[in-house]
Amino acid sequence: MRNIDLSPLYRSFIGFDHLASMIDAASQNEKQTAYPPYNIELLEEDKYRITMAIAGFSQDDIEIEVQENTLRVSGKKETDKQERKFLHKGISERNFERKFQLGDHVKVLAADMKHGLLHIDLERVIPEAKKPRKIEIGSNLIENQS
Repeated sequence: MRNIDLSPLYRSFIGFDHLASMIDAASQNEKQTAYPPYNIELLEEDKYRITMAIAGFSQDDIEIEVQENTLRVSGKKETDKQERKFLHKGISERNFERKFQLGDHVKVLAADMKHGLLHIDLERVIPEAKKPRKIEIGSNLIENQS
């Protein structure tokens, strides 16, 4: 495990201290298990889809929550009351929790589940104030503000 010294960021960049917490969160995400497997797709320029393979889970077993810039998907399976005897058990139905760090202005649009796959659609919605503006040469901004 690599430790990154972020103190130069604090000395020379003002307002970028949230980068340190993002890097910390990313390093903690590396500690997650590989279950369940998932894909992250780029559908369009600002549209994404997370697809998770969650065979054996129903919609009632899955919880999706967004808090600040973290998307948390968890699955809790009720234990079978009847004892089952497996000759081979290759389908894992264990409980899980997976977290995804979302970028600024990324919103979760919808979630859908079919054929054992959970699809979560996301979109980056940049506010008008953050979009680039074209400035006409020769326009006097100070006069326009009064």
